Amino acid sequence: MGKHGKHLVWDWNGTLLDDIDAVIGATNAAFAELGLEPLTLERYRELYMVPVPKFYERLMGRLPTDAEWTLMDGVFHRHYWERAEHCGLTLGAAELLAARQASGFTQSLLSLAPHADLVPLVRRHGIAERFLRMDGRTDTSTDGKSGHMVRHLAALEGVLPERVVVIGDAADDALAAAHVGAKAVLYTGGSHSRASLERVGVPVVDSLTEAVAVAEELV
Repeated sequence: MGKHGKHLVWDWNGTLLDDIDAVIGATNAAFAELGLEPLTLERYRELYMVPVPKFYERLMGRLPTDAEWTLMDGVFHRHYWERAEHCGLTLGAAELLAARQASGFTQSLLSLAPHADLVPLVRRHGIAERFLRMDGRTDTSTDGKSGHMVRHLAALEGVLPERVVVIGDAADDALAAAHVGAKAVLYTGGSHSRASLERVGVPVVDSLTEAVAVAEELV
């Protein structure tokens, strides 16, 4: 059990990994396959949502067909993982993770990125040892993070949901936290605009340093 039982569950994409440019590039590559107009960062952040097919519905005016989804999803991931290799950690992330571990607090990583791709990338950034557990997606569903959060916390023996704060960049992170009775702090450097994050009703911050400070106050 971590110090005072406080535990952070970190999101990866758009939170610890500064990959928003890679996401935009890969998304626009996928859109080009269907002749859709490219997105700006601002429009992406205003419209993005999980599950991703609903995000595409906002842009297309309809849900993509199964064939369109398969095509776009495949193109997105091919272009994204090519770009992700060149993405760095968010400013201050490595230092925050190390300091928290050194202070006796616990933390883990939960992402909707494919588990087989996630873990090697985290290891290459030299921060894998900061986490009690790292979990990525192990199925092909487009569901959000709520069900994954249940399984993630169940695997963390002795971690109580009421002493957990989820730090992420998407409204879905806050929904997953609420689903298990945890708190959440949302960071503006990833997939959503500040305005769309503020509509969720949890604290919204502009840096990971602030996110950790707010999380400490919440539990």
